[in-house]
Amino acid sequence: MLTELSIQDFAIIDEISITFDEGLTVLTGETGAGKSIIIDALKLLAGGRGSVEYVRHGTNKAQMEGLFTLDDNHGTLYDIADQYGIDIQDNMMVLNRVITSGGKSICRVNGKLVTLAILREFGKRLIDIHSQHETQSLMEPDNHIRLLDMYSENQLTPTKHEYARLYEKLSSLQSRYKELSANEQEMSQRLDLLQFQQNEIKQANLVPDEDIQLEEERSQLANFERIYNGLLDAYNALYGEERGTEWLNTASQALQNSKDYDTFIAEKAEELSNHYFLVEELMYDIRNYADSLHYDPERLNEVESRLNEIDRLKKKYGSSVNDILEYLAHIEEEIEQLTDKDTHLAKLEEQIRETYQDAYLEAKELHDLRQKLAQSLTTQIHEELADLYLEKTYFSIAFEVKPDTESGNDVKLHQNGFDYVQFLISANPGEPLKQLHKVASGGELSRMMLALKKLFAKHQGVTSVIFDEVDTGVSGRVAQAIAEKIYQISRQSQVLCITHLPQVAAMADIHKLIEKHEKDDRTATVVDELNEYGKMDELSRMITGTELTETTKEHAKEMLELASKYKRKN
Repeated sequence: MLTELSIQDFAIIDEISITFDEGLTVLTGETGAGKSIIIDALKLLAGGRGSVEYVRHGTNKAQMEGLFTLDDNHGTLYDIADQYGIDIQDNMMVLNRVITSGGKSICRVNGKLVTLAILREFGKRLIDIHSQHETQSLMEPDNHIRLLDMYSENQLTPTKHEYARLYEKLSSLQSRYKELSANEQEMSQRLDLLQFQQNEIKQANLVPDEDIQLEEERSQLANFERIYNGLLDAYNALYGEERGTEWLNTASQALQNSKDYDTFIAEKAEELSNHYFLVEELMYDIRNYADSLHYDPERLNEVESRLNEIDRLKKKYGSSVNDILEYLAHIEEEIEQLTDKDTHLAKLEEQIRETYQDAYLEAKELHDLRQKLAQSLTTQIHEELADLYLEKTYFSIAFEVKPDTESGNDVKLHQNGFDYVQFLISANPGEPLKQLHKVASGGELSRMMLALKKLFAKHQGVTSVIFDEVDTGVSGRVAQAIAEKIYQISRQSQVLCITHLPQVAAMADIHKLIEKHEKDDRTATVVDELNEYGKMDELSRMITGTELTETTKEHAKEMLELASKYKRKN
């Protein structure tokens, strides 16, 4: 849920902060007061495309910030946050966006800088904006399968995940097959290159971890004098008269002489005796290691030469000897495939056939599930359309399967299975079913979108649904039906609605009035939350568009009472 929205120096807005609550919040005001500007700010906050035109004249930057509270239905947001190292505390998320006058866009999520693409990932799960123009997305058949799947996503998820895994495997096998079947000259050139690389690496006779061992040896040889002198100094400090071991022995003997008279001394005498023998053993180890060392300048040159050779190979094939050997194994496998291409092509063909069949079976399962969902969705959409006085409109979901002409298969698989889904309607009895864009008017599309949104709101998991004048061009009983439908959606998700219809405004749980004022010879937008009297006056203005009269006030009062009565029943 959007809890608070702050906007600074954005278009004609100098600075406003708006608090929101659950349910239906309606924003009204005169044309040009800044209602759509607030929606524009929310679009940018959700990752929309920005422009320097949004920066208020005379300022350096425009800034938008939204505070959202999350609930248990937003587990996906927590997963995405974990993926990008973003901390969510107290079930709250803050989206922030700054657009500078120089055209830069700076995005943050919970204070952490993110790219616009990452901001968009969060935004599309928090804010769902609909306007008159955005109903056009209903006309795109590519969106219809997504909408159908959204209707019961949980039911489809296991099958979709399994299909996606198989489809990815199939695509990978098909790509490999195409590579191996490519131009003979290209394959020959590729084989020559790989064989040259293979010979170069093999001639080096690399040993796993060789570079690490050589670097350690080089360090020892290059610092031989310092190492040897350090060992010698340590040994001399421990061995001989008036040295460390002699003093330890003296101390040990002193305690041994008194151990029979005191349990503490006996205990410490034994500890010191053990330490003495450990130090003595350590001293001999140091001496023996020092005796084993010898400086060999020729060996240092050999090590340097070998490391230079390895460094040359690292620049081509990997950052370590182990990486180079891993690369060698990879190209040897590819060389073997290229030299025995026909055998590998036959194997790939068999793997492709088997994987295609497995993927097809999962796609068929998806198809059967979608057919059942389509029947249920169609029934519910007809009920919703009837509520919106489109009872004579007939809605249908068409399924199409296309052949795979490239591979010769009867059915072409794609990312979503083999279904091509399209929403069709017949606006009047007796008329044939046609594509939405060939039949639906702007008002019909708006009502169709509301019907779909009513059904999808609870499945979509979006925090805030925003309607920007989707009720334009309707009146009378249709306007009342739209108002009731928007209210119904607000029972499932928080709804913010910009409207010019008094029927919709009367249904609001919270009514905010947006007005323009002059401040310091500049135009500024202000937002006020209306009380019951304010609501009545604003509804009166929306009804008449002119000065208020007692008649319009009575009409507004009646509309509010009827809306309140409807909400109590629903």
